[in-house]
This record gives sequence, C-alpha cells and structure tokens, in this order.
Amino acid sequence: MSVADGEKLILGKISGIFGVKGWLKIFSHTEPRDNILSYSPWLVKVKGEWRTFDLEDGQEIQGGKGIVAKLEGIDDRDEARLYMGCEIAINPEQLPEAEDGYYWRELIGCSVTDQEDNDLGVVTALIETGAHDVLRVEKDGHSILIPFVEGTFILDVDVENKHIQVDWDDIEE
Repeated sequence: MSVADGEKLILGKISGIFGVKGWLKIFSHTEPRDNILSYSPWLVKVKGEWRTFDLEDGQEIQGGKGIVAKLEGIDDRDEARLYMGCEIAINPEQLPEAEDGYYWRELIGCSVTDQEDNDLGVVTALIETGAHDVLRVEKDGHSILIPFVEGTFILDVDVENKHIQVDWDDIEE
C-alpha cells in the first residue's frame, strides 16, 4: 500500500477485464494480495477523478494467478474495459486498528531524538531491507538510516505526538 492523492491509500490497479459480465482483473499491492477484497467501498481513479464503487464480489483466480472483482454498477465487458489501468484506493479510516498500535505510514513526519533529546531530524521514509526495516531520517539536507529494531535502537514510538526516541549516535564526518 502506498499513500498518495490527499491521503488516499493506493491498494492496487485494474489490470484487465475478466469474462463478459463486468468482472475486472486486479493487480493488488496488499499483502497477502487477496486482502484487497477485504475493503469496500473502493475509490477508483477515473480520468483524474475518484469515483466510489461498492465491492459486489471478488475472489482469487484458481492456482493463485490473480484477483478478480465485480464492482456494483459495472455489468458488462464493454463498460469494464473503461476502467482498465485505473488505480484503486481506500480512505485511511477504512483500515482496521493496527495490531502493533500504528501503521508504517504514520511514522512518516515523526521527529526523531536520541536519549539526550538531541534532534536527529524527521522520518521521511521507511526502507524494507529483508533483515529488518530502516528509518530514513533527514535533517538539514543530510540523512541517516536507523534500523527499526524495537528495544535496541527504537526506544519509544509516539505517533499521536509524532515523535520517536532512539538509541543512536549521530556521528558526523
């Protein structure tokens, strides 16, 4: 999922048509990818404008070859063809409560300080590395990377006050 267009969360894209009754092939950014079917309504960006569609039905294609969905009001192949290439999004309020207390997107813009309350900068991105995620913190045109390892480098995350405290030495060269 990514954040764009005035805080809409982009979940995927309509990649094609499926059958003759208005079903759509969906490219999903969610993990697992069929999680996109958990949300309704969908916001679909049509010619630069967001339109709201209720999800009528959806399923994973046999053999895990993709996702197909039926949106309310799209009832034939020709009409479905008009939506090919359109982005699919939801409003952030549609997300369930985060299991760990916050979503990664909520960390963007948080101020970061060390244990002595020195200002290290602001979180501008999170990077997935495989081993663990990493915070990109920027200040005065410089950036530092801090492994997101709670209890080791990440001491406190307060998304309500947009603040993260870390155990990190900001070594300048």
